[in-house]
Amino acid sequence: MCSSDLATYAGKAHTWAYSSYEGRTTISADAARAGGVTTEKAGAAVLGETLPINGRVEIVPEGQSDVIARYPGRVVSLGAELGQRVRRGQVLARVESSESLQTYPVTAPISGVIVKKNVTTGGMTGNEPILVVADPSKLHAEFFLYPRDAERVRVGQPVEVVSLAGDHRVTSSIEAILPTADLTNQTLIAHVHMPPGGEAWRPGLGVKGTVSVGTTPAALAVRTRAIQPFRDFEVVYAKVGNTYEVRMLEIGRRTPEWTEVLGGLEPGTEYVVDGAFLIRADIEKSGASHDH
Repeated sequence: MCSSDLATYAGKAHTWAYSSYEGRTTISADAARAGGVTTEKAGAAVLGETLPINGRVEIVPEGQSDVIARYPGRVVSLGAELGQRVRRGQVLARVESSESLQTYPVTAPISGVIVKKNVTTGGMTGNEPILVVADPSKLHAEFFLYPRDAERVRVGQPVEVVSLAGDHRVTSSIEAILPTADLTNQTLIAHVHMPPGGEAWRPGLGVKGTVSVGTTPAALAVRTRAIQPFRDFEVVYAKVGNTYEVRMLEIGRRTPEWTEVLGGLEPGTEYVVDGAFLIRADIEKSGASHDH
């Protein structure tokens, strides 16, 4: 029995003719090409092992500096507000020394933004800085590593950093691993260099990371995006001529790119990578027509 169906892909309608068998459909080469169907041959692959981590963007220690009054005294004037951008050497305050009663200027040690203000005009300087200036272009991400993950993470491993909304991403590497202040929970902090990002990467914002912790070979693997659900199984669609047939898989390790196959597929089998969901839809429609 031969049936036909109409599918829409990329705004275009395509008519596919196929023979109706359980888990099988036949599609012409032209229709498959028009529908965006691509194939590969199943074979050996190297699976990249990754680890998800969470953290936040922070200014690096050398990117911030305390503004300190050299001599104790009263703040005569303070020309600085929170969030104000200043340049190195700019006069931010004038202080009257308690000893000499002479007024001297206090300047910005680095260029950046005022992020902390500890005194106001008329106040007295003490041991703490009167201001803190930070350069928001000097950033790193701090990721928390729990004991079960810490042993797998090493300096130099690649990391993909993604904003929480998923709109921005950057590839960097682990540059340092430090213990946290709370040693009782055995947590470590991994530092990852971040490029200046303007609105994308702001200090204090949360980020997600994926660190590459190693690679292992697989004797047989398929592209992860090729795998489709079928009944209660995970399958790929094998291509034999213009016929596409279900292959029910026994699956091993899985990464975003590759999935190890332990059974159900012979090495060298040509299988659908892109457009598999279209073939699945045809096979399911074919099965539904037989049920009636």
